[in-house]
Amino acid sequence: MTDFAIDRRDLLLNGVASVAILALGGLAPAMAQAGPDTLENYKPVYFDAAEWAFVMAATDRLIPADGEGPGALATLVPRFIDRQLAGDFGKASRWYMQGPHDPDASPLFGFQLAQTPAEIYRIAIPEVDAHCRTTYGETFAALSDADKDAVLHDLETGEVDLKTVPAADFFAMLLANTKEGYFADPRYGGNHGMQAWTYIGFPGARASFREWVGQQNTPYPLGPVSIGGERA
Repeated sequence: MTDFAIDRRDLLLNGVASVAILALGGLAPAMAQAGPDTLENYKPVYFDAAEWAFVMAATDRLIPADGEGPGALATLVPRFIDRQLAGDFGKASRWYMQGPHDPDASPLFGFQLAQTPAEIYRIAIPEVDAHCRTTYGETFAALSDADKDAVLHDLETGEVDLKTVPAADFFAMLLANTKEGYFADPRYGGNHGMQAWTYIGFPGARASFREWVGQQNTPYPLGPVSIGGERA
């Protein structure tokens, strides 16, 4: 991994509290649909074949399978992102999207790009692939792991010149959506089998913790429970 990569455990634990809140009801209900439980059997509802190949490859490098816990592919993170882009999040249905748009404005002013999240992915992915063809002779998905990491590093730092959206903004959205798919309730398509919750010891949507109040420094012995009541 190049130096763009955050330490695996730091990546997964950073922001867990906010993602846990999101996992307990902040995502689009329209995406809470049952589906195939393997990526091989899943048919994307938003991405075309080239986009799907990119997202599969990119999320696999952001949360790879060569650590202690499960990787992005084992937890079906690409399926989560695909479903979210096909729904209200992808359309920015609940966001204020009127101009003016100032990419250099403070983050306190909110989202500043004119494109919706779905449009950003659709615009940025072929531009990243074009950069990879020029630089490496292959699309992103066909690169070696080391070259994929180098491209992701250059996206994060803005060293790749995307014509329509800032590379760093696209990378930030891709990374955020990858972590959301890893930690969200399984009903939204990711965190398959609550593997990510099990890995970090998050109990999920249990209804009551009264019996554990005051038991500091005592390991919580029960596994996670999803919003739908499934147990890991």
